[in-house]
Amino acid sequence: MHKIKGKEYPCCTSVTMGIIGGKWKTVILFHLIEGPLRYNELRRKIESVTERALSLQLKKLEEDGVIQRKVFTKKPPLKVEYSLTDFGKTLIPLLHAIAEWGDYVVENYAEPKT
Repeated sequence: MHKIKGKEYPCCTSVTMGIIGGKWKTVILFHLIEGPLRYNELRRKIESVTERALSLQLKKLEEDGVIQRKVFTKKPPLKVEYSLTDFGKTLIPLLHAIAEWGDYVVENYAEPKT
């Protein structure tokens, strides 16, 4: 058993999936590889995500220390940017591998478009 930030995991893969698992987390992280994005920029890039789902996933990723939320308040309107932390950047090779495998599956196993 592994204990990370108060949560227990039966193996190392469950640690990884606990942090990046779910429908939207890897998608969000993949878009943040290139650099910081504002909430609305992320929302435009991930068209099918609901506002609630995006907000919840961003909060969970921030709680796990994978992304950081930076608020700029010098002049209105309020500006908030999300970016990968140094810890989050360690996921970049994994995110690229996941994307490459997804490309492979699409190229070799996708059903023909109708």
